[in-house]
This record gives sequence, C-alpha cells and structure tokens, in this order.
Amino acid sequence: MDHDFTTTLGNDVAHAPTTQVQLASQPPASGPLRGSVLVLIQYDVCEEIRLDELRKIFGARTAEASFKKAPAYVRYQRTPVEETLEPLVLESGERLAGEIKYYDYGVVSLEFALPFAGAWDTLIQLSCRWTSDINFEKLASGIVKQKLERAAPALVKPYKGEWLQEDYFIFHVREIEGAPSANELVATQGDQIAQVVRGEMSVLSEGERQEILQANISYYPSDLAVIGWNAAFIYDTPAGAETAIQLLQYANSQLLEFRHYDELMTKELENVYDFLEAGGSGTSWWSRWRTANAASKLHTVLLDVNELTERADNAIKFLSDMFSARLYKLCAQKVGVPDYKDLVKEKLQTAEDLYRFMVEQFNQSRAFVLELMVVVILIIELVYFFRGKPI
Repeated sequence: MDHDFTTTLGNDVAHAPTTQVQLASQPPASGPLRGSVLVLIQYDVCEEIRLDELRKIFGARTAEASFKKAPAYVRYQRTPVEETLEPLVLESGERLAGEIKYYDYGVVSLEFALPFAGAWDTLIQLSCRWTSDINFEKLASGIVKQKLERAAPALVKPYKGEWLQEDYFIFHVREIEGAPSANELVATQGDQIAQVVRGEMSVLSEGERQEILQANISYYPSDLAVIGWNAAFIYDTPAGAETAIQLLQYANSQLLEFRHYDELMTKELENVYDFLEAGGSGTSWWSRWRTANAASKLHTVLLDVNELTERADNAIKFLSDMFSARLYKLCAQKVGVPDYKDLVKEKLQTAEDLYRFMVEQFNQSRAFVLELMVVVILIIELVYFFRGKPI
C-alpha cells in the first residue's frame, strides 16, 4: 500500500501481457470482458450530517435507491446526498470518474470508477494491483477534507484527529463473450473469479475456491454476484449491478459505524474500570457517593450509542423485497458487520451491568447518609430531652 498511485498504475498497464486497460475517453478494445473497477472509500467524520442543510450548501442531488425488482419497497430512511466529483486524470492517462455520498449518520463515501476491457488475466492483474498495491487514501482524504470545509455548518460533533476508514473493491463485468449464464460462469471460470475476489495472481486451493464461490447470489440466470470481505465480483448489466453496489456501500458504512462504537465503548469501559480501581467503589460513603457522576456519564453514553446504532442499523428498510434483503445480509456478513455489531452489543451489556452496579453502590451510600442523619437527629433530641430543655 506504499506504492505511488500514478506510477504504479501506469507501469502495470504498460506491461499488461494481452490487453490494455481502457481509458474512459477511448473506445473499448476488443476482448472477452468489458466492465469497470470500482473503489469505495469511506470515512466516519462526525456524529451526524444534517442532510437538508448540506443540500443547501452544495446544491447536491439526492441519491435514490435503485434496487433490482420492486424498488419502491426498498428505501432509505433518510436518503443520502450524492454529488458528482470532477474526473481524476492521472499522469499515466487513466481517467477515473468519481462520486461522493453523504449519509446522515456521519459517514462520507467516495466511489471511483475505471472502465476496462480485456481477458480474464487482465482482470486478475487489475484485482491484484488495486487491492494490494494502490493506496487511494491520500487522494480520497484530500477530497473529503476539502468538501467538509464547506460542509462544516451541516456537521454535528465532527471527530478530531484521524478518521476511521474502510475501503472496498468491486469488479463489475457487464459483458462476457458468449453471454454465459451464472452457472456456466462459475463452472468454467470459478478459479479466475476466486482470484479476482481475493486479489491473488496464483490459482487458489480447491478449499479456498469453494469457500469464496459459496458466497454467491443471483436473481436471474444471467447475473451473478460473488461477495468477499475486501472485494466483490459482479456480472450484471449496469442497472442490475447498482443493487449490489449500493448495498455494499451501505454494509461498509455500517461496518465503519460499528467499528467507531466499538472503539468508543472500549474507551468508556476502560475509564470506568480505572475509576473503580482508583477507589470509586470503595467502602467509604464518600467514594461511593462519587460514583453518581460516573454512573450518570456512563448512562448518557449508553443512550447515545443505542440511538446512533439504531439509526445506522435501520437506514435502509426492506419491505417485501426478499432478494435485496438476502443480498444485503450476504454483503453484511462477508464484510464483518454482524461481528462488530455483536461486539458493540456485548460491551453495551457490560456497560449496563456496570451502570447498575454503580447505581447500587450510590444508593447504598445515600441510604447510609440518610440513616446517619436520622441517628444524629435522634441523639440531639434525646440530649435535649434528658437535659429538660425544649428543642
């Protein structure tokens, strides 16, 4: 990931053994495959983005969900704002189309696309280079920082320091010579598809190949999506592929959010443990009394995280569209959303248990103080009684 983007891409294209990667400004070359390589780069930049305010600032369009079959039944709760970026023309001549998408739960997603045409070897070489050798992070982060300077009024609680980041690669093949069906494609080109998804130049073992190809899904006999943890292979028309592309964007944005909440909860739990170890739960009534503020802070974090995770988790609704729901579930599973979601749930439960413990300690301390006050008042009354003086 340390290679210079412009130099690496130019040199590798020049040494391609059979066909050249096609520039967006040139007609496609002859070859058995035609399609695009897409790079998704996402950043978690703030707690929330006010999309209505953002539209006023940028005059950007709203990204409509265009899912395959019954699109009216699959929709965003709060539709992201989408903006077209200026094409990126590299020193080697490659021209990358770009778009940026803003999600209301604080994630900014960039998508770069480069058309290609050639043989399976060309696609494997592209996969190996793009998933391993090319670092888009500096390029993308510069664009995001520039955009967010203008978008500052729409950002709620922007994060300081380095943003959490996720990237994902999609190899979309829209045409294959002979127009094979999905079953034929897996039977004849399964090895190559597995290499593309893993970004490997060498043929994989049979076990690894089967593991990769099991994560496939089709709606029609003529389309295929094979989803991996870091890359996906999609064989479909541009309109049909949009389903998987949007759901992969959404799944990766969820992963980014749950990673953020996992880190946040880890820090909060560490602070609570440090507080308790420093004597916050000691036997003295004063140390227990101090747990009230710590418990209140922890409970505030619990409420905030629950609210934010629910917002990210329910950003898309699937109503009667079972294919898109199954496709999303596959995408989320492969990129690791359920794993991080479970981690966050476990830490939320731990935090809830600690909160109850701290509240119990505080209540015991408060009860002790009240009992002590009653005893003191009683002693004073008895003293005045025995001295024969009215209180």
